[in-house]
Amino acid sequence: MTLSADSTPIKTGLLAYGMSGKIFHAPFLTQHPGFDLQAVVQRHEQRMQADYPHITSYGSVAELLVDPELELVVVNTPSATHVELARQALLAGKHVLLEKPVATTAAEVRDLFDLARQQGRQLFAYQNRRWDTDFGSVREVVESGQLGRLIEVHFRFDRFKPQLNPKKFKEDATSPGSGLLFDLGPHLVDQVISLFGQPVQVEKAHGSYRENSQVADYFHLHLHYPAGLHVYLSSSLLVADPGPAFVLHGTQGSFRKDRTDPQEAQLVAGMRPENPAYGHEQPGQEGRLTLAAPEGALTAKAVPAAPGSYAGLFEAVYQAIRHGQPYPITPEQLAWQLEILS
Repeated sequence: MTLSADSTPIKTGLLAYGMSGKIFHAPFLTQHPGFDLQAVVQRHEQRMQADYPHITSYGSVAELLVDPELELVVVNTPSATHVELARQALLAGKHVLLEKPVATTAAEVRDLFDLARQQGRQLFAYQNRRWDTDFGSVREVVESGQLGRLIEVHFRFDRFKPQLNPKKFKEDATSPGSGLLFDLGPHLVDQVISLFGQPVQVEKAHGSYRENSQVADYFHLHLHYPAGLHVYLSSSLLVADPGPAFVLHGTQGSFRKDRTDPQEAQLVAGMRPENPAYGHEQPGQEGRLTLAAPEGALTAKAVPAAPGSYAGLFEAVYQAIRHGQPYPITPEQLAWQLEILS
């Protein structure tokens, strides 16, 4: 995109430069002309300068927050710190882009949005997987209406990681937001809410199955919707042979799709978002759409996915700050998400 004559780039600071800052934020903030990534908090190693020599490094969050040049702060620190650091940033007069989980209760997230309104600032949830390649294909099929009235929907997000995470805070049951329910759960629940809204009833099961695990490493949610729609969300760290990530059944047909979004792997490998290959799934990874003809015959076809890009999220943040456009992830949706997860 190009900036309009009355727009200036949004001067932005990161609160950390671990995997989240390096992979999911910095490449997009430096690609988008509407942002000027200027600062980072680095208490020890000055790692970000190797990738972005111009960056200003602060030794503490407090030092970064008093930088008068910064308009937007990305809170991408450990989950237990999200609410407090977002509060500090808002009180410092900054807009905030907040990593998931944005909080651990609906009351906390409502309080944060109340504070943002009081401060005249905006709070944005970083729910990047609305812009996944595979989920984009699911959304297109659902919105097309080809499946008729939906009856049964399954979303899964599985990994095989039997060893405990070396980041100890992720395995600490006393740390708010720890465990798989608040790690991958926000992604699945946000995707479903973006399609179907707030469920009328939720049933939840979760457990710890890895050796010495103290946090949930498996969960299953059953979301009930009006008109008899049943949505099942599952995730596990002990799935060595994952099946389809998305399975949908309706009165006119079915759709299934594997988890094919390449963005995280591409970013880890060093690919920049502006690369023409970015966000494209591989040939042979198309979804399968099976539809019933009026006489009952079934026909199946491959459905390729359009390329995804997390750049869409940053464009939405830019448009909200500079032009007052509504951000697609709403406070109400985040409250619903946390009512389901907590």
